[in-house]
Amino acid sequence: MEQIKKKQLNAYNQQIKKEQDDLVLQYLPAVRAMAYRMKERLPSSVDVNDLIAVGTEEMIKLSRRYDREQNDNFWGYGRKRVQGSMLDFLRSLDVMSRGDRRLVKAVDREIDRYLSEFGEEPSNEYLANLLEEELEKVEEARNGSKVVALMPINEQITILSEEDTASTVEKDELMELVQAILSSFNEREQLVIQLYYFEELNLKEISQILEISESRISQIHKKLLAKIKERLGVEA
Repeated sequence: MEQIKKKQLNAYNQQIKKEQDDLVLQYLPAVRAMAYRMKERLPSSVDVNDLIAVGTEEMIKLSRRYDREQNDNFWGYGRKRVQGSMLDFLRSLDVMSRGDRRLVKAVDREIDRYLSEFGEEPSNEYLANLLEEELEKVEEARNGSKVVALMPINEQITILSEEDTASTVEKDELMELVQAILSSFNEREQLVIQLYYFEELNLKEISQILEISESRISQIHKKLLAKIKERLGVEA
């Protein structure tokens, strides 16, 4: 009798595991699509296969905890957690040392200056010569800036200012501040932020929709961050 119970339990456990594995396989295309979508906004140094692997691993963990009675949509239950796991992976890359942060600020200043004068971004070679920095360091700084731009706004400010905004303002207050600042932007600038942060479009897609350059879109994004720092009294 005991042997029969064990076999039944093993069969039940195997069936549960199969259902969990089937869930992961069913939504694996969604994980891949999310990874490729995120990759479009990242530098070439980040491998999309790493993002897929991290997302898949998180999906497997989630499938083991998923309760259909609590939530009848597995992807609805797991989407933000999978995305969070990919962001955690990007955070782990530690793309911004203190020296990199200072260089990013210097590069951003020169890009804005060049963009205002010539209507396009300068080359890495131009920036390296102007700032008397190695070309590789300038490239790394610009790549690091792309990774940071995917993070929540409060994290971006913390990373680039080397200060903890969490101790300065609560997340809800920060979002209220963002809304207040956006109200001072013109309609097109507000739309850029909406498409980038909430619709998660990449710069190329926004450029095609609004018929403005990717450099101008990047400039609007930086303008928002600068105004938030100014309001918070955080060093730019």
